[in-house]
Amino acid sequence: MDISVIIVNYNVRYFLEQCLFSVQKAMSGIAGEVWVVDNASQDGSLSYLEPKFPNVHFIKNEENTGFAKANNLALKSASGSLILFLNPDTIIPEDCFTKCIDFFNTHPDAGAIGVKMLDGKGHFLPESKRSFPSPLVSLFKLTGCAALFPRSKIFGKYHLGHLDQHQSHSVDVLAGAFMMVRKKVLDITGGFDENFFMYGEDVDLSYRIQATINPESNNTFKNYYVHDPRILHFKGESTKKGSLNYVRMFYVAMSQFVQKHYSSSRAGLFNLLIRGAIWFRALISLFKQLIKKTGLPVLDAMLIWIMFWITKKIWAVYIKPDIYFSRSLINISFSAFSFLFLLVSYYTGLYQKKFRFRDLWRSGFSMMLILLAIYSLLPETLRFSRGIVVMGSLMSIICLGLWRNILLALGVISNAVTEEEKYTLIVGTQQDAVEVAALIKKYRSNHPVKGVISPIVEEGCLGTTGQLQDIVKGLPVRELIFCESPLLRFSDIIAFYQQMPRHIKLRIHGSGSASVIGSDSKFYSGETIGALSYRLSNPIYRRSKRLTDIITALLLFITLPLHILLNRKPIRLINNIFMVLSGKKTWVGYYSLHQHTLPALPAAVLGPTGLPASADQLNADAKRNANEWYAMEYEWIYDIKAIFQHYQNLSLS
Repeated sequence: MDISVIIVNYNVRYFLEQCLFSVQKAMSGIAGEVWVVDNASQDGSLSYLEPKFPNVHFIKNEENTGFAKANNLALKSASGSLILFLNPDTIIPEDCFTKCIDFFNTHPDAGAIGVKMLDGKGHFLPESKRSFPSPLVSLFKLTGCAALFPRSKIFGKYHLGHLDQHQSHSVDVLAGAFMMVRKKVLDITGGFDENFFMYGEDVDLSYRIQATINPESNNTFKNYYVHDPRILHFKGESTKKGSLNYVRMFYVAMSQFVQKHYSSSRAGLFNLLIRGAIWFRALISLFKQLIKKTGLPVLDAMLIWIMFWITKKIWAVYIKPDIYFSRSLINISFSAFSFLFLLVSYYTGLYQKKFRFRDLWRSGFSMMLILLAIYSLLPETLRFSRGIVVMGSLMSIICLGLWRNILLALGVISNAVTEEEKYTLIVGTQQDAVEVAALIKKYRSNHPVKGVISPIVEEGCLGTTGQLQDIVKGLPVRELIFCESPLLRFSDIIAFYQQMPRHIKLRIHGSGSASVIGSDSKFYSGETIGALSYRLSNPIYRRSKRLTDIITALLLFITLPLHILLNRKPIRLINNIFMVLSGKKTWVGYYSLHQHTLPALPAAVLGPTGLPASADQLNADAKRNANEWYAMEYEWIYDIKAIFQHYQNLSLS
C-alpha cells in the first residue's frame, strides 16, 4: 500500500466531508487507505459521514484525547509506506498524492514533506515552512518583529520568509495540517509526542525526523517544503490565532519543546525571554481591546451627554426660560442616559464587528422609549422635562448617525453588507447550480443565487470560467460558490482561489456532497451551508434574549406583592426570578432533551410552546421539533408571549 491518510476530526463534519471527497479523487490510481479518528464530536459527524464513505476506516473515541493521541491511534493500524497526517479543514488537488510520491522517489533523503498551503481566500500561509523555535526566533515572533520584517533572515526566520514560497526547500519544521512521512522513519521515531497538549506536536516530530539516520546513506533525513502541489487549509477551526490564549498555548508548547531538546541553560534563557514576550503581547492585546471595545462606546457616550446638555441649554433659553434645572440632577441624569444607551446598544448589536445603520436606529429609538418609560416612573421631585428627554434623544440619534458616516468615510469602521446587497454566483455547470441552489434555498432562503458561470458554454449562464475574472470585475459579486465536477476539478478551483479579489467570499461544494464550505479568516470559524441556520447562534439574538430575561425578571420582582397573591407557587416563582437574573436559567428555552447541535442555552423554565421545560406530556419528537423551531426562528416577542400566556407555569419548573 502506497499511502495511509490519517485525519483527526472534532465537530467539523462538513469540512471533513469536502476533505474526504478531495482525498478520494487524489487517491485514484493509487493503492491507499483513509483513517478518520473522531474525537468525541457532538455534531453527528460519524452518523453523517460513515454512510457516505464506506471505504474509510472510522475510529470513534469516547472522549477528546487530543491531536497527538488520536493520530497515533490510527498510525498503529496504518500500513502505507507513506503516512499523511492531514487536517479535516483542507482540500487537496487530484494530483496531490502523485506529485508527493514522485518527490519522495526523486529525493531519497526526504524523511517527510509538507506542501504549499493557501487559506480560505487563496493567500499563502507562511506556516507552510518554519524553522525550529530557538529563544530569539520565538521572541521575534511573539513580539511582532517577524510580522514587521517577514523577509528578514534574522527577524523573519520563524516562517523562513527569506525562502521563496514558489520554490521547494529543505526546512526545519512542517505543519501538522499536511505532513507526509515515510513509514520507515516513523517506525524509528515513533509518532507524535502525546505529552504536547496543543501545538508543538509537529515541531517535535519534525525535529526527531531530522535527527534520524537514513540507513541507506548514513546521513540524517531531511524535511522538505514542496511548492507544488498546493492545497487549501481553511484555518479558523481551532483557537483564534490572534488571541492571547493562543499566545499562551504557543508559549507552553515551545517551552516544552525547548526543555525536551535543548540544554537546560538554553531552555532557561528561552523561558526568560518568552515570558517577557508574553507580557509584551498581553499589554498590546489589552491596549487593542480597550481601543476596539471601549474607545468607540466611550466617544458615543460623550456625544450623547453633550447632545443632552445642548438640548437643556436650548430648552432653558428659548422654550422654558423660567424653569430652574438642578445642575447635579442634570449631570446625574445625563450620565445615566449615556450609560443606558451603551447598555441598550450592546444588546441590540450596535458594536458588532460590522456596522449597520439599522442597529443604530434600533438602539437609539429603543433608548428613547426606555428613557420615557423610566422617566414616567420617577417621583415628581426627580423629573425635569419630558421634552428634554425626547429632543435630546432625537439629537443624539442624529448626531451618532453623522458620526458613523464620518467613521465609515475614514475607514475606521466598516459597513456590513445586507442580505439584499449580497451577490452570489455559482461557478459550475447548470446541473451543479440546481443542486447548490436547492441547498441555499433550504438553509439560507434569504440569500438567492444571482447567476451561473459554467466551465463550458451553456445557455442561460453569465459566461464561462475563462471569463470569470472579467465577470467579477463587472458585477458587484460578494460570493462565489465553486462546484467541483469532472469539468471543474479541485485543482482548477484552487488555482481560481489565487486569482480572486480579496473582498469576494469563496466557497466550495464537492460533487455528491450535501454541503458548501468556506472560510474568510484564520481568526474565525468558517461558514458552512448544509447545517440549519440558528438565529440563537447570532450574538445579537442571544443578547436580545438575555435582555428580555433581565427586564421581565425585574418587572416580576418589582411587582412581587401582586404575584404572591396571584401565583399558585410564589416561592418557586421568586426562586426562578433570581435564577434568571443570575443567568443560571432562562424564562423560555429548550425542552429537556439532549440536542448538542443546538446553540447552548441555560436551563429553561418554560419550553418553546409555554409548557414547563420537563413537559412529560410531550414525546421526544415533539420536543425536538419545538426546540429546532425555537433556535431557528427566535424573536424576543416569543418569550414575552410565552411568559404572559403561561404565567402560572413560571413556577412549575
